[in-house]
Amino acid sequence: MKLNLRNPQVVDHLIQCVRTWREEFGIDGLRLDVAYSLDHDFIRRLREVANELSTTPVAGGVPGDASFVLIGETLHGDYSQIVNDSMLHSCTNYECYKGLYSSFNSHNMFEIAHSLHRQFGGDPWCIYRGLHLLSFADNHDVSRLASILSDPGCIRPAYGLLFGMPGIPCVYYGSEWGQEGQKGGGDDWALRPAFDEPAPNELTAWVGRLIGARTGRDERGALAPGARALCYGSYRNVQIASEQLLFERVAEGWDGQPGERVLVAVNASGQPASVQAGELNGSFRDLLADGASAASAVALNGALELAPYETRYLLAC
Repeated sequence: MKLNLRNPQVVDHLIQCVRTWREEFGIDGLRLDVAYSLDHDFIRRLREVANELSTTPVAGGVPGDASFVLIGETLHGDYSQIVNDSMLHSCTNYECYKGLYSSFNSHNMFEIAHSLHRQFGGDPWCIYRGLHLLSFADNHDVSRLASILSDPGCIRPAYGLLFGMPGIPCVYYGSEWGQEGQKGGGDDWALRPAFDEPAPNELTAWVGRLIGARTGRDERGALAPGARALCYGSYRNVQIASEQLLFERVAEGWDGQPGERVLVAVNASGQPASVQAGELNGSFRDLLADGASAASAVALNGALELAPYETRYLLAC
């Protein structure tokens, strides 16, 4: 069945459904399938409703957060045509999804570095600056990351890159412990199994640490140091090699908070690697360190030694 989204009665019925879901179930947004095929006027009407619903928090929601977001599934084309201030808040970033896994498989970090700069870099022609696209390593429509990577060791730096780059990182259920699943055959049920219970492991703990770097908060409820740069900062490539990538995320000072600069270093090799750059001079806090080393500063003199498959988030002190 295909609904006529140019029919006012159809649109009113759908809008009332959204309001009911919000009132009765406290939903905080919609994921719109094949959003690139939806009528643009309908999307604009949905955004008006989303803006209205965002003025009143729902029971049991995050205190002070009433946000109602619209996220669309898009595969290709110019995302800004439907992600803007009057339409969707975000959409799936399939360009960087492809670059993410294939950069590791082809030993070519230039691919993902090119896509990230093309989308979020500082040059005037970069196309998605200011947008927060949904970034992912796998989902219900594609092979899981653990099955598509040719080197299993790269799964940790792949997630390290995912959470360090611009966008809204999304982890598909089960992939946080390395669940496998190949797309193909007569259906996609291999990608969508029913688990009896979670199976957390070391990868799960690593993903949790990455999440903490982006979502940690201080005693006042403000984002912890470094998190604002990772969530909202600009993007700039610093050093690119076949199996190593160093990029910079910078958030300007805002609302009484100081500016932040985070360097993200990724080693996609099973061998140790050294990265040299002028930006690696000074004192840094390692946002992914644990224990006593998490609070101590790291002094660098233009070089950074990376262990096999290591990712570092370095906040300039």
